[in-house]
Amino acid sequence: MSDKKEKQEPRQVIFNINKEKEFSDWFGEIVKVAELADIRYGVKGFTPFLPWSYMTMDIMFGLLEDALKRKKHLPMLFPTVIPEKNLTKEADHVEGFTPQVFWIKDIGSSEELEEKLALRPTSETAIYPMYSLWIRSWRDLPLKRYQRCSVFRSEIKSTRPFLRGREFLWIESHNVFATHEEALAQVMEDLETTKEVVSDEYELPVMIFRRTQWDKFPGGLNTYAADTLMPDGKVIQLPSTHDLGDNFAKAFDITFLDENNEYVHAWQTCYGPAVSRIFGAVISIHGDNKGLRLPFKLAPYQVVVIPIVRGKNAEEVVSYCKKVESKLAKAGIRVFLDDSDNTPGWKYNYWEMKGVPIRIEAGPCDIKEEKIVLFRRDTMKREPCELKNLKKRVYALGKEIDKTLRTFAESKFEGLVVDCVSLGEMEDALNKGKIARIPFCTTEMDGLECAEEIKERTGGEMRGTRMDVKESPEGVCPVCGRAAQEVAYVARSY
Repeated sequence: MSDKKEKQEPRQVIFNINKEKEFSDWFGEIVKVAELADIRYGVKGFTPFLPWSYMTMDIMFGLLEDALKRKKHLPMLFPTVIPEKNLTKEADHVEGFTPQVFWIKDIGSSEELEEKLALRPTSETAIYPMYSLWIRSWRDLPLKRYQRCSVFRSEIKSTRPFLRGREFLWIESHNVFATHEEALAQVMEDLETTKEVVSDEYELPVMIFRRTQWDKFPGGLNTYAADTLMPDGKVIQLPSTHDLGDNFAKAFDITFLDENNEYVHAWQTCYGPAVSRIFGAVISIHGDNKGLRLPFKLAPYQVVVIPIVRGKNAEEVVSYCKKVESKLAKAGIRVFLDDSDNTPGWKYNYWEMKGVPIRIEAGPCDIKEEKIVLFRRDTMKREPCELKNLKKRVYALGKEIDKTLRTFAESKFEGLVVDCVSLGEMEDALNKGKIARIPFCTTEMDGLECAEEIKERTGGEMRGTRMDVKESPEGVCPVCGRAAQEVAYVARSY
């Protein structure tokens, strides 16, 4: 009996789940087989992010940071812990976040900290005490800073990798101005940044809302947020921006000497794109029944090269493919040559499941003709290409692929919003995965009772009023019968 072991090819990854009908199963399986996260860590809501997802998120972070730097934000990094006395300074803020805070109380096994430390749920109460020291005069303003970090919240709902966890990755910008008008202009700039990056780079269509007064950022004046639609008919919040007014400035004594030589309180905003959550939306919205479909701009490998080897031609084909790889790499394209021993068919399925936008195939016949074959993951179609035109064609295909993914995602918004004037119509619309547009009494605190009844009766949550379209209310609130002051939107959400 021979001691030699036969070489075994890795188990074939065949991903084929109906995303539209079985989205929860689809999501859980793609996170596993595409090696995006590993839920076996053993702590609820805390998940290791694996290379394929983290490389994608790193690119996403880069695009956001480029936009912020272009708009005169500077990077910084604050400690992960916040002293309890800081967290409790702004009453509304602490009341809103305390139920979600993780506390550090002990050192080692026996020594107790003099003061509890919070793992940051968000960083206003960490950063603003320092802003009160840094800002002295109107000449120090505007001050626009951001940091890239993790935040921690004791999520009480069921957790799911990327979409809802107890630790998530984000960018948070914290800005200080001399006037409220400048702060409001920053809010509008943040909404523009969301459109520029989330919609134009990540290819995700969004609807922009001003949140209700009971759903705003704790301690702020108003919250504005971008929602997108997930395959199961629920909406998910992506970036949000907050007009903090001068509330935090008063709590943390952020004052400056103005041009009249008087000390006044500053005005502030903060902006929080949760990149790990947005990544969850990217894979959910762009993926299909075969797995991931990553936008060309975001893919860790924009191109994968597959040698089609047959016996004695193997060395020549691999050498030709290395030439292709080098040509693309020099052109600034993220490319990977899969010269493993796995069969071409195995590689096709694997990289399609991973969502690589473009595959290049090359065999002995292609070498003779100085050609390759290009495969598009979005349309699953092949086309021949001469090697001399490769760089130009790959860039052109990348643009086409991103446009196709964006168009497909936007098509899901067609007919999405349904006008409703009763609770029954709302429930029917939400059951069909739609968003209900309703005449509503008010999104000020007086409307909370009506919103709670809507949620109890329909399962839908009030998303707020649209910022990206102008609408005039007509009719009466479907709950209380008062004359509508606003046009509001209701949807089931994450």
